[in-house]
This record gives sequence, C-alpha cells and structure tokens, in this order.
Amino acid sequence: MEKRLFVGNLPYTMSEGDLETAFGEYGQVVSAVVIRDRDTGRSRGFGFVEMETEAEAEAAMGAMDGF
Repeated sequence: MEKRLFVGNLPYTMSEGDLETAFGEYGQVVSAVVIRDRDTGRSRGFGFVEMETEAEAEAAMGAMDGF
C-alpha cells in the first residue's frame, strides 16, 4: 500500500526531480510534487512524496526528519 508524506521547509529552488532523488535513497518513489503558487509559479516551500510501501515511507521519514 502506498504512503503519502508531507514534506515541509523545502528551499524555493527545489524541483520535483530533486525531491524524488532525495527520497529515492530510501525506496521506490511513486510521485513527488512541489506545491507552487498558482499566480507566480514559485514554490510555496512544501510538497508531497508518495512511497511504494509503508516500510519505505517509515525509513524515509526517520532519515529525513529534521534534515
């Protein structure tokens, strides 16, 4: 079962590819989305990552917490 994670405090320069690469170290990333302002297109500093399994999501959360 897939697990969706909220990722906050992202640098405004981070792309979906950067986010996928960072979390890809801990398992299979199904999707990575950086939320953007609809008017300016600039990152809002948070996003979501969907991991393939619950175990991979737990490993990513433990490793990336506070990073």
